Amino acid sequence: MQIVSISSLKGGVGKSSVTLGLASAALDAGIPTLVVDLDPHADASTALGAHAQPSRDIGSILRKPKKGAVSNITVAASWTAHPITPASSPRPVLDVAPGSAASSPLDRSGFKAKDLKRLDTVLHGVDTYELVLIDCPPSLTALTRMAWAASHKVLSVAEPSLFSVAGTKRTMTALAQFDSSKLWAVPAAGVVVNRARENFSEHSHRISELHELFGKLVVQPILPDAPVMQQVQGAAWPVHRWPGEQAAVLAERFSSILTGLLK
Repeated sequence: MQIVSISSLKGGVGKSSVTLGLASAALDAGIPTLVVDLDPHADASTALGAHAQPSRDIGSILRKPKKGAVSNITVAASWTAHPITPASSPRPVLDVAPGSAASSPLDRSGFKAKDLKRLDTVLHGVDTYELVLIDCPPSLTALTRMAWAASHKVLSVAEPSLFSVAGTKRTMTALAQFDSSKLWAVPAAGVVVNRARENFSEHSHRISELHELFGKLVVQPILPDAPVMQQVQGAAWPVHRWPGEQAAVLAERFSSILTGLLK
């Protein structure tokens, strides 16, 4: 099981959008996947058509973590009802551990070492999935750190803008400091460039800057600025099944990124 955190220390860069695009790619490829929505705003849960029931959300089980407890709260994403595979094929697995405001008490800067084990504990022994995608809150809190501690890879999402590049530097610096502990070291990390505009000089400059800063850690391909993504999310629909050229380009690039993640 590959566990990947999608993270950023700057809000508004499309972190949840990247999580959803990768979930769509996994569903399209028939890869059994779980999306863990650690963000108290629960945007990913909403776009996946998954709604938390009282005490059946990720925040509630993280307060008193038990091994494998995530299996008690997962719900199927509404996307699995879309015609992604022929009726004769087994229905693909895309489950959600829904987010809610119940995780807010854990969204704090202070924490103890044992707090970092919480997510790893509730995922322990769960073998239903080949891929787990964790949508982190846009801050360096206990929630983000426990996601990193449970992950095999961390993707930092960046827009090609001055403030986002600075935020990505903070994210990667924090991740490097986190890795200084052998107990919590993350085996791999990368930077996903999101919402890039072709032939826009400022974006080209910032993308070059990201390459200079992070080299081979910059994930290919770059994701374009495509307004259709807002329509896709508003309809709670997978991008791989949305009509039109913009959606097709996005879907192809998310699938390519997913292939690289699973190598």
